[in-house]
Amino acid sequence: MINSIINRYLFKEMFPPFVINILFFTFVFLLTKILDIINLIVNYKIGLSAVFLMLIYSVPHFLAFVIPVSTMMSVLLTFLRLSADNEIVALKAGGVSAYGLLPPVFLFCLMGCLLTGFITIYGVPWGRLSFKTLTYDVVASNADIGLKERTFNDSFNDVMIYVNKVDLRNKALINVFIEDQRNKNIVSTVIAPTGKLFSEPDKLAFYLRLYNGTVNQVDLKSRAVHSINFDTYDISLDLKKAVYAAKSSQKDEKEMSLTELSQYLQSAAKKDIKYYSALIVFHKKFSLPFACFVLGLIAIPLGIESSSSRRSFSLGLGLVFFLAYYLMLSAGLVLGETGVYPPVIGMWTPNIVIGAIGLYLFIRTANERPINIYPVLNLFKGRGNKLK
Repeated sequence: MINSIINRYLFKEMFPPFVINILFFTFVFLLTKILDIINLIVNYKIGLSAVFLMLIYSVPHFLAFVIPVSTMMSVLLTFLRLSADNEIVALKAGGVSAYGLLPPVFLFCLMGCLLTGFITIYGVPWGRLSFKTLTYDVVASNADIGLKERTFNDSFNDVMIYVNKVDLRNKALINVFIEDQRNKNIVSTVIAPTGKLFSEPDKLAFYLRLYNGTVNQVDLKSRAVHSINFDTYDISLDLKKAVYAAKSSQKDEKEMSLTELSQYLQSAAKKDIKYYSALIVFHKKFSLPFACFVLGLIAIPLGIESSSSRRSFSLGLGLVFFLAYYLMLSAGLVLGETGVYPPVIGMWTPNIVIGAIGLYLFIRTANERPINIYPVLNLFKGRGNKLK
């Protein structure tokens, strides 16, 4: 009876910091998109509804990482508060060991694991596919968004465009180079110092008007070259190829559902970069949810062993462990895609390493043996005092 009361009490205590951490870390991740959002609104006059949808579609990708770190921080903050209020001491005096505190924590981590699993399996593919489709719809009505400066743009059918500079204020293109291969027998190269883009969004058609330039045409059959100077020159462009490609059934590995990933991996003829990328995404859908248990376990000893003077250090140390987890996961992504070692190793090694450290620290804490991490902090403090 007493244990069930304690379990319910600890479980409820972890909910408020979990919600706060979810909102905080999601807001931090969304801040990385703020410059792109301002650019879309100010320069391209994109509607607020489209921008809002872009943010919504981006959230699942962030939540796949936010939920595990929020789970860890919730457990850590809860045990830090219990330690600060001497409730941990009271529980130990009442005969409750550290092992007795595991059930509510693991139940809470299970909740985070299931939520993260739902996001990685269903949320991320939906968000990425919806974002991709919306992006092409926006580009279809604002073609100058797709024209990036000093980049070869091949979104238009059989037409490659290079623009040195895009003047957003005057909607003008500066120093334009175009290679037109829509005629199989003739390759046209157009060079102009300025140009403007006119659109018919309903037809997915665009017209690029160039001024004071030169057209060089190469006839592949007769091997003749013609050069023409012009005052104005109109080129019709077609975005249907890009838009239809975005809305077609073909998806990359990050947009595939779990079933589609499994079918692709089973039917893959050769183990190339795309195969390893798909295998990484497959294992990542399960390794990230399991990270809730790993990070939650390591948060318990950090919270229990923390004194009031070391509370901020414990929070920082918790974030350091998450950063270490993320760096190992990133290294696994890079090395796994190149086939240096199997993707299953790259995706599960962070869980194994951080889990082993967490288990070691927890056992020492449960056996009333101090964790020898804090002397490192004192060492740095000592060096800092000497420098002063």
